[in-house]
Amino acid sequence: MEVTTLARRATWTGGAVQERLRRLNLITTVPPLAFVGVLLVVLTARTWWHVVLQVIGLAAALATAERWTAGDFIRVARPCVAITAAVWLAGAINDDSSSFYGLCVVGSFTIPPLPRHRIAALLGLGVLVAALGSTNLFVHSDPGHGIGRLMQFVVIPAVSVVVSTAFTFVSQRFYDLVAELEQSRDREAELAVIRERMRFASDLHDIQGHTLHVVKLKVALAEKLLRSDVDRAQEELKEVHTLVGDTILQTKELAYAQRRLNLSAELENAKNLFEAAGIHVRVDREAEVDARAGELLGQVLRETTTNILRHAQAEQVRITLTESGISIVNDGAQEGGLPELNGLATLRQRLAEGGGELKVEQQDGRFLTAAAFPRREDVR
Repeated sequence: MEVTTLARRATWTGGAVQERLRRLNLITTVPPLAFVGVLLVVLTARTWWHVVLQVIGLAAALATAERWTAGDFIRVARPCVAITAAVWLAGAINDDSSSFYGLCVVGSFTIPPLPRHRIAALLGLGVLVAALGSTNLFVHSDPGHGIGRLMQFVVIPAVSVVVSTAFTFVSQRFYDLVAELEQSRDREAELAVIRERMRFASDLHDIQGHTLHVVKLKVALAEKLLRSDVDRAQEELKEVHTLVGDTILQTKELAYAQRRLNLSAELENAKNLFEAAGIHVRVDREAEVDARAGELLGQVLRETTTNILRHAQAEQVRITLTESGISIVNDGAQEGGLPELNGLATLRQRLAEGGGELKVEQQDGRFLTAAAFPRREDVR
């Protein structure tokens, strides 16, 4: 069951990484392409026919780019190559040198993902662009300007396609590297949570393992003493009763994060967990924490650390300690309302019973968890 849960969580985190990268690609790819396409229409289109051709090519280019960010563009790319090639041919015939833009964009997205023969495909695309553009030289014979038309409709479009495709290939390698780093970061966070669970299991073993072994020996001894020394057997059973009661209490405290904690040790542990997950952590000690509040504040810090590693995509965490309180602020909070955090709900009740207060806020992608007790002079 635990393995299944971890597998599902790994799948979820992987999907979250892909969604973040898709948004990043959309922001960094589609708007610039649209801006350049519109700028070409405004600056170079001389007739309504030029406008129609460039808009069709731009629409095909943006459709390919959008599907590329989703990782599902092959079905769109193939017809878009045909559409933009036809647009460039019509543009060359109608003396519109900017109509090659759509084919340039579609080709630059189509070639890099090919599993093999990418260089041959790139050269073929360059030849296709040059061949389609050369039709302008035959349709518009312009003595004295042949070299200019050759550069405008053949050389520049072909070179632009090669350069833009090479740039897209480099960009794709960069995004692949970012995806690997993001997945590695999520795996580190998951491992940190697993280590925390192992520590909990170790604490539980420390509490119950020794107790159960002692109980077993004392029950066996009491069983033997029932025939020879009833009073001694009763004493042994009383000790077993007391020992089991203490163990139940300690187990309950551990289950509800009520076991005595050392705030300094919890702070060091939180720093290690965050740094292992690739999260930058900053600790500000404005004052030494009141001893009576340190244990509960340590529990808040432990629970919040686990919540950040599990539920946030944090890059920075700031922990501030005062004489009677602690605040933890992290970025990367999930969009939407406040998530259900059962552990913090339990701690809020315990803090209230001790006269403290727990505050949880989420705003602009930042999540604040703050716990405070009234200072002694305030109580007076």
